[in-house]
Amino acid sequence: MQLDDLYRRVIMDHYKNPRNRGRFEDDEAVTVDLNNPTCGDRISLQLKTKNNIVEDAKFSGEGCSISMSSASMMTEAVKGKSLEQALDLAGRFSKLMQGEEVDFDDYEDIEALSGVNKFPARIKCATLAWNALRKGIEVEH
Repeated sequence: MQLDDLYRRVIMDHYKNPRNRGRFEDDEAVTVDLNNPTCGDRISLQLKTKNNIVEDAKFSGEGCSISMSSASMMTEAVKGKSLEQALDLAGRFSKLMQGEEVDFDDYEDIEALSGVNKFPARIKCATLAWNALRKGIEVEH
């Protein structure tokens, strides 16, 4: 199996079986709503933090397989991380979208999105959830 095929399968798995999709029932979460007017992707990210740790994360919204898969992967990756570690992951993801080789040994599924950088119009799709994460962490500080 080719690496591109494997990456495609990982992306489609997160798209068809999103992790952490939904909303929290209570009002204790920070909520960030973003959209990408270029392609119509919309995300609502909710973060629950305590003592500078991302205790939980959920997302809802609509969009292409890239944006929704990226949101699924991001919410999985940041749970249990400090806010600083979550921001570091977001920074590494930005570098990945710029074509740099980045190691996500703590959450390899994210590497499946590495091919997106070959399609500049899709980079905004992939980074939408990560931008929401950054904004949510800014609200917490």
